Amino acid sequence: MPRKTSAIASLREQYLHGETDPAEQLEFALARANRNAGRNVYLAQDAEWSRAEARRLRREGIAEKPLWGVPVSLKDCFDLEGFRTSCGSRFYREEHGIATRDSAVAERLRAAGAVIVGKTHLHQLAYGITGENKDFGDCVQPRDAARLTGGSSSGAAASVQEGSAMAAIGTDTGGSVRVPAALCGLAGYRSSITRQGGLWRGGAHLAESFDTVGWLYGDLADGPMLARVLFDLPRVEEAEIAGLRVGVPDAQFLRDCEADVLATLRRQCDEFEASGAVVKTFDASWWEPVFGFFAPIQASEAAALHRGHFAEFEPAIAARLAAGEALDWESAADLHFQLAAFRAQMTALFERFDYLLLPCSPMSMLAAGADHIETRARILRYTTPMSAAGLPVVALPGAAGGLQLVGRLHGDAELLALSAVL
Repeated sequence: MPRKTSAIASLREQYLHGETDPAEQLEFALARANRNAGRNVYLAQDAEWSRAEARRLRREGIAEKPLWGVPVSLKDCFDLEGFRTSCGSRFYREEHGIATRDSAVAERLRAAGAVIVGKTHLHQLAYGITGENKDFGDCVQPRDAARLTGGSSSGAAASVQEGSAMAAIGTDTGGSVRVPAALCGLAGYRSSITRQGGLWRGGAHLAESFDTVGWLYGDLADGPMLARVLFDLPRVEEAEIAGLRVGVPDAQFLRDCEADVLATLRRQCDEFEASGAVVKTFDASWWEPVFGFFAPIQASEAAALHRGHFAEFEPAIAARLAAGEALDWESAADLHFQLAAFRAQMTALFERFDYLLLPCSPMSMLAAGADHIETRARILRYTTPMSAAGLPVVALPGAAGGLQLVGRLHGDAELLALSAVL
């Protein structure tokens, strides 16, 4: 099945025909920036710096740069020369000082011709799933101030939703691209854990065993090109749905899923079947223990990175870090043994299926100002199996909530090609 013309490809055509230019598109983006109620989509922004970038691109010409003149936002856990990197923390914004070099991610964006509009809001330390942040304010959706964006790539999602960026860099450790994409009606891509080589230079890790770089974007058809910019993926010219084997967790696993999200899942299953795919359910009860070993490994690795500074962070995050620091060597070794065994089981599951399909979150919205103490565990039960296995995922936007289309390890190019035709 051939790919559709994407939103970014359409903008590129406008550039080639002289209908607009990067400077004009940047002004449109800047006019839309920080349109949410908290005016906190961006934690760092310098309009004159971005304008200078747009003018430089205009002088150089479009050449072969795939993101030439495309407004893009950068999650504020990656360095950008001349800017501070907060990691969602006022303490780190001052502690880190001004970056003297671009991160690897920022380097690749600029080399591809992107115009970086600013550095976006995130859940503190990228260690949360709601987008709440006591230092910089909670990130609510530009389209609806009653809804949180989700996190940790909160500002990334908000920037695409408000139109200040056509695509946004996010990170995904336990669901931090997938969940805000789903809650904000966007597409999202979490890369395979095996694709990270070199990309984290100048980026702040949370838990290296699970951290992945990814994108949030508005048009599924843009996914393959965006991924190639960062990961040098091979081109997959077309994707066929007919004959694919798609696995869906059984009703027991989906027991707490809200009705509107289940309806989104059913519609996508119907569309797959109508196109000739074989959709079957599987017993996902063996996924239930995942959070039990994922969370302490994550906390232990995060504690090592932030040791000595726990008191500077929000109480809930500080408590997780303290618990991670207290993990003894023997317990950590057993948890990693469980992780390795789970990864082997997931590899075996892909002998039965080509792709997996399930919700990103059991709910389609998070109310701003509500008590979300229980929300984290509810959502992470859906996302951490893929995080633990290190698998690539594309978040498919739906009428309510979003779905995880999960590919096999290192199968990013094929996964993105399939998502681009849905």
